[in-house]
Amino acid sequence: MVITVEVKKMYKYPFELVVNIHLNKYPTPLEEHVTGIQTVEEKTDNVSGIIYRRKIATCNNVIPKFLRKINFLNVNDVLIEEESWLDMKQRILNIKSRCLTWAQYSTFHEVSVFKQSVENPNWTEFHQKGSIVVTGAGKLNRLCEVFAEAFFNKGVKKSVNIMETILEQRCGRPFL
Repeated sequence: MVITVEVKKMYKYPFELVVNIHLNKYPTPLEEHVTGIQTVEEKTDNVSGIIYRRKIATCNNVIPKFLRKINFLNVNDVLIEEESWLDMKQRILNIKSRCLTWAQYSTFHEVSVFKQSVENPNWTEFHQKGSIVVTGAGKLNRLCEVFAEAFFNKGVKKSVNIMETILEQRCGRPFL
């Protein structure tokens, strides 16, 4: 079964501010589970000006103990790869994320887009869609997917709250 989560959010801050916060928000005390971020590749296309970045996030494994009895789930750290393409001319940031740790047992993909709002040029639209399919846990696939769905939903809300908190702390109240 495919579990999907989708969120849309309007940040009432300019594109440059929102993108800068997103690209530099972790690690933060607001999210204790992200313990590190390493940029492993960064390059700029000389023709288009698009900046490509590939980062690896190290996160605490938040899977409950009873599910960690499944041997491959019993790891301390989870690695997430994030690839991003920042186009300042078009004022759009495209992001693709995937879990590296359990790639042979599940498929986790997340696609995010930040772009300047058509409604107000001082605002930034955010759209994120994620999916997960667990295939390597046998009869426990569905149980793992139920946990993943709950974790996804909670994580998306927490991520949006972190962005809003950091934006307000660093930039003040939203631009109206």
